[in-house]
Amino acid sequence: MIQVTAEKIFAELQMIPLQEQEKFFALVARKAFSDDENLSHDDLFGDLKNAEFTAKEAMSYLEVSSATFRRYVRDGKITPSTEIGTSHLFRLTDLRKLKAAIRVMRG
Repeated sequence: MIQVTAEKIFAELQMIPLQEQEKFFALVARKAFSDDENLSHDDLFGDLKNAEFTAKEAMSYLEVSSATFRRYVRDGKITPSTEIGTSHLFRLTDLRKLKAAIRVMRG
């Protein structure tokens, strides 16, 4: 019998393309909360309001290469909210704004 753990599932999810991850979580949300629970966006994702992403997570979220992400940082399109040594963290709210701007630029 194969032992399935949350950690194994999460590791596998990180290996699939971002669009497939989004589809998966949308499916989970539809199935898990379909019993007329009517949870608000804040009920489900309120803890992410002040979330900070590492540079690697930010690149994945924005769907850009590391070179493009570094250029965005260099050009001031996104600035780290926290710096710990050589590590930088980026606010989700800032990443959302940049992602919207990228969508407009890409058309």
